Amino acid sequence: MTNPTEHALPANSMVESHEVDFGCTVMELRKLMELRSSDGIDQINVHYGGVTNLCSRLKTNPVEGLSGNPTDLEKRKQVFGQNFIPPKKAKTFLELVWEALQDVTLIILEIAAIISLVLSFYRPPGEENEQCGLPVSSPEDEGEAEAGWIEGAAILFSVIIVVLVTAFNDWSKEKQFRGLQNRIEKEQKFSVIRNGHIIQLPVAEIVVGDIAQIKYGDLLPADGILIQGNDLKIDESSLTGESDHVKKSLERDPMLLSGTHVMEGSGRMVVTAVGINSQTGIIFTLLGASEGEEEEKKKKAKTQDGVALEIQPLNSQEGIDNEEKEKKVTKLPKKEKSVLQGKLTRLAVQIGKAGLIMSAITVLILILYFVIENFVIHRRPWLAECTPIYIQYFVKFFIIGITVLVVAVPEGLPLAVTISLAYSVKKMMKDNNLVRHLDACETMGNATAICSDKTGTLTMNRMTVVQAYIGDTHYHQIPSPDALVPKVLDLIVNGISINSAYTSKILPPEKEGGLPRQVGNKTECALLGFVTDLKQDYHAVRNEVPEEKLYKVYTFNSVRKSMSTVIEKPSGGYRMYSKGASEIILRKCNRILDKKGEVMPFKNKDRDEMVRTVIEPMASQGLRTICIAYRDFNDGEPTWDNESEILTELTCIAVVGIEDPVRPEVPEAIAKCKRAGITVRMVTGDNINTARAIATKCGIVTPGDDFLCLEGKEFNRLIRNEKGEVEQEKLDKIWPKLRVLARSSPTDKHTLVKGIIDSTVGEQRQVVAVTGDGTNDGPALKKADVGFAMGIAGTDVAKEASDIILTDDNFTSIVKAVMWGRNVYDSISKFLQFQLTVNVVAVIVAFTGACITQDSPLKAVQMLWVNLIMDTFASLALATEPPTESLLKRRPYGRNKPLISRTMMKNILGHAVYQLTVIFFLVFAGERFFDIDSGRKAPLHSPPSQHYTIIFNTFVLMQLFNEINSRKIHGERNVFAGIFRNLIFCSVVLGTFISQILIVEFGGKPFSCTKLTLSQWFWCLFIGIGELLWGQIISTIPTQSLKFLKEAGHGTTKEEITKDAEGLDEIDHAEMELRRGQILWFRGLNRIQTQIKVVKAFHSSLHESIQKPKNQNSIHNFMTHPEFAIDEEVPRTPLLDEHEEENLDNPTSGTRALLLDGEVTPYANKNNNAVDCSQVQIVASHSDSPLHSLETSV
Repeated sequence: MTNPTEHALPANSMVESHEVDFGCTVMELRKLMELRSSDGIDQINVHYGGVTNLCSRLKTNPVEGLSGNPTDLEKRKQVFGQNFIPPKKAKTFLELVWEALQDVTLIILEIAAIISLVLSFYRPPGEENEQCGLPVSSPEDEGEAEAGWIEGAAILFSVIIVVLVTAFNDWSKEKQFRGLQNRIEKEQKFSVIRNGHIIQLPVAEIVVGDIAQIKYGDLLPADGILIQGNDLKIDESSLTGESDHVKKSLERDPMLLSGTHVMEGSGRMVVTAVGINSQTGIIFTLLGASEGEEEEKKKKAKTQDGVALEIQPLNSQEGIDNEEKEKKVTKLPKKEKSVLQGKLTRLAVQIGKAGLIMSAITVLILILYFVIENFVIHRRPWLAECTPIYIQYFVKFFIIGITVLVVAVPEGLPLAVTISLAYSVKKMMKDNNLVRHLDACETMGNATAICSDKTGTLTMNRMTVVQAYIGDTHYHQIPSPDALVPKVLDLIVNGISINSAYTSKILPPEKEGGLPRQVGNKTECALLGFVTDLKQDYHAVRNEVPEEKLYKVYTFNSVRKSMSTVIEKPSGGYRMYSKGASEIILRKCNRILDKKGEVMPFKNKDRDEMVRTVIEPMASQGLRTICIAYRDFNDGEPTWDNESEILTELTCIAVVGIEDPVRPEVPEAIAKCKRAGITVRMVTGDNINTARAIATKCGIVTPGDDFLCLEGKEFNRLIRNEKGEVEQEKLDKIWPKLRVLARSSPTDKHTLVKGIIDSTVGEQRQVVAVTGDGTNDGPALKKADVGFAMGIAGTDVAKEASDIILTDDNFTSIVKAVMWGRNVYDSISKFLQFQLTVNVVAVIVAFTGACITQDSPLKAVQMLWVNLIMDTFASLALATEPPTESLLKRRPYGRNKPLISRTMMKNILGHAVYQLTVIFFLVFAGERFFDIDSGRKAPLHSPPSQHYTIIFNTFVLMQLFNEINSRKIHGERNVFAGIFRNLIFCSVVLGTFISQILIVEFGGKPFSCTKLTLSQWFWCLFIGIGELLWGQIISTIPTQSLKFLKEAGHGTTKEEITKDAEGLDEIDHAEMELRRGQILWFRGLNRIQTQIKVVKAFHSSLHESIQKPKNQNSIHNFMTHPEFAIDEEVPRTPLLDEHEEENLDNPTSGTRALLLDGEVTPYANKNNNAVDCSQVQIVASHSDSPLHSLETSV
């Protein structure tokens, strides 16, 4: 296998001179990788003279790998490219500014301000002022009239500030997500052999010529050709659309493609194409090229319900399986997207409508009042020269109306959600939660059930053999090697060393006195540790029998639950070593070794006796039992593909008990979950006794509880009918009491999760979180409301299907995620409580003030400042409150709980009453109280009055102190609790206060302010502090006694969902609300939604390069960055191309439809059942984008 040229040339001198070229070009290798199966083999053999020769042309050694010499690696990157697909350019700050300017309310304001600005320069002759109904101006007013332009300019300036703040928020959000992407990217590593050592290398560092180790669960990072493989099966559906797994072998099909998943087996490959030259890279390049055409299509988007539907450009990594998502009308519950987003949008639409009506009435009343007073009461004629003055009045009224609208529309809501989620995501990273889909963060707050794995999540995943049964003797400690017959010892050492993945090994501890490091499969590491404890060396055995000498390997999978390796015996014939779950292997044994190492018959009664006396006692102590066996084939070579014949008549060597201690922090975390109203269920592949013992140690089951612990077989028997279909009614009888599901397959896990989610038992729909690490956990992770993948033990496939990655594989991190999720909900509620109080007060003040005094007590610029405080700064202050343990002391809110509880409504109305009383008192009696001139009914361009400055100042200070009140939403008395833990809040409040002093003292004409005396400042401050005292009075009033209070911000009802969601592949509450209340300015709301778009189907140009695949499917690539396209339009319904339409017309053509929850069922299957095993394997391929899908729903 070694490469002669490698030894002929020293590695360093090999590529020292740049003239030395490789024996093949990039284009040749690209063409080679486009071939499949026999064509590929022919090309390799004819053109390159076999894989070994190809390796020598690429100047690499199939066994040792590359030398790792930096010059050589750099040369390879120059010649063959880097393993990196360049991301799409991020939106520039200016583009984001332009997008922020598209907000309709801002556009209206800009126009009004420009009109006001232009008209302010018009000066009519002085003597006509009286005829126009204006008081004659005194000489000192002349200077003020000159400054008439200031208000228009100030409005424009305020608009610019709002736009810049919005754009900056979008920009920083985008930057944050790019950072998150980079972090995920850096964590993506792959096993590569360099200089004879296996190292973990970041995916971007892989070069052509590298020898990569591939194993079950990997997502291939580059194209390559198989050098050596064991039972390798690949899921290529992401490239070809073929859902069947493709067997790979040197003889039949050695071509391995990037972006495909290893579903079984292991092996080594030589990398032949990376980055944009790999098959996935070529497709991405084509997709990039076709974007221009897509933009055109987007403009011609088809409409539905009179709303333009945006056809998204092909510019992201989020794969949607176009053909699978045919519009098959189905009764299945649809996957719902962010519920919080839906509730918020619904609330915002309602407030927006009210604001629009109020602002329209305000403008109407002001105009009517002016017209009636001037032309009806005073009977003035409309003079042509007065027209500009009248228009100035009308523009002023219009600006007041628009300002009411600006204040009423809560554009801060989406911003608060964004800030709160982005802040939580950042902080959750520190708590070992890497959030990939933003709405998962908020959904976790509503979780009512967690289905957790056992190994590694609840336990430490540090496995050690603590008991063994060898030769009729049960050893409760590891026996000394002298106690065992040499023949048996030899069989144990060989059976473990050879029959385990060669990537599993035990390394010396990192720190002195520490535990040896376990690398690879932890169960295998425990067995290798057992060999070391028996004072034997597994390395020596592996050196004697290297991986190339293994004759046949049956790798472990969830169906076999065992692993077997066949080697050739020196004397002729074959020996097969097997290991696996003890009850499974023992069923296949008909002989056993006795004390002397002699073979004895092993009958059924012996097996039952052994289960009773050895396996059950071990399992009840929480030990995992593994049986080691072997079989000799001396009569010629059997047919290895006939597994059922091969894996029988085994001889049992030993049974070992492996301990995996419970993580010390888990029992407390589970107790917290119980207090928080969350049910924890353990779903494990282990023996039921082991599972029950661990569940008791964790506190999942407590003695005396009415609970169920079931094995997978029993579970299926109870929930399926005679036809083998899952019946929801039967499942509903079981899941509420089920706490442990043992010996479960991934299908059982999916069935359980689906059953709990679809269940209608109980008042609320259950919100289920699931943990998974294996490739086959994909369907359950996708089906769950929140899927947690293990960052350490998890396979790439599981990570890709998940919403959150647990970087420490620890259950306590899930509890932290619940805490953060609930905190997001509470932060939004705090902000709502604050903002709605301001909205109610500002709108009523502007409206009644305009009606009674023909002018709003709060001027346009002042309102824009208030709007800026309450929208941007308050959302920053209240959305970044850190979570407290008290969040886990209440039950989940549930999906239908309104955003604004009755307590919050009491606070909003109570504070509104206080503020309105104060402001109306100041408007109508303030001048007498403070002994100053009245500011009411001031003429156009009159100087700012102290009277109205006091009103503005008091209003802002009341909001400032109410912001402190808003920190508590459940009626707590101490509003200052933990205030210094939130530095952002303190700095925002302080910053706003200082800005207010500067505006009042130095704002002058632009802010319609004039300087106040110290005593006036103290009065304003005193009234503001009164808010805190008033808050105490409000919390004294019991909410129950106020029967008239209503809740607001409900979720969408089931009937509305069913009616609106027909034909949609998933329910996005926010979008449905927007469709229902299509109000123009809510595109501004959507602007803040940075939805990462989806990769659509390939174009016909791709079909040739991928040999006309049956299904058009998404390509995954985890090396690329996400695309942040800004979502301006409403729902996204993929267009059907002609090919899909044919399929729709002929639904019986045997195609499979991917149903909405990620479940694949043939059309014939009319029942709402869970998938069977073969279907699950198909589903695993249809995970959305890889590690990078980071779909954000903010």
